[in-house]
Amino acid sequence: MEFRSFSKTGGFTGVRCGFTVMPKSLLARTESGRRLPLHALWHRRWSTKANSVSYPVQRGAAALYTPEGREQIRVLIKHYLGNAAILRDAAAAAGLNVYGGINAPYIWVKTPPGLTSWEMFDRMLQDLNVVITPGSGFGAQGEGYFRISAFNSRSNAEEVANRLETFARAELAKA
Repeated sequence: MEFRSFSKTGGFTGVRCGFTVMPKSLLARTESGRRLPLHALWHRRWSTKANSVSYPVQRGAAALYTPEGREQIRVLIKHYLGNAAILRDAAAAAGLNVYGGINAPYIWVKTPPGLTSWEMFDRMLQDLNVVITPGSGFGAQGEGYFRISAFNSRSNAEEVANRLETFARAELAKA
């Protein structure tokens, strides 16, 4: 089985465009152990739940493969990774344990001791006016972490970095 998404590569997150290749030879087992091909089930699910991707979105995805599209993607990735470096450095300078943000536009951060990922979400929103993603939204193993996205303008990434410094100073003052 192969999955491909265009939305993050093309910088149009939330506009969902992708595909799945389901080989007709791929089999699954039922609870009773009977082997069934997945292709027909997948086709039925897709035909029932979706009505395809809109034509403008398909054209946007196709444009990613043109020389101009490839250059725009290169520039966009460089921009997002620059934002990620700014956010990563700021979170680390704030005394937080930071992961990722080097080859991906997301920074994973360990919540400070005593805070759940949702409590951290509330603090970031209320105290810093910054929206993060609580790690528990990714399942039980995500609890105790939160995610910061670098998908934004440079000025917004720099502003979040400044607000993280404010957060660090406030935490030090409490200690």
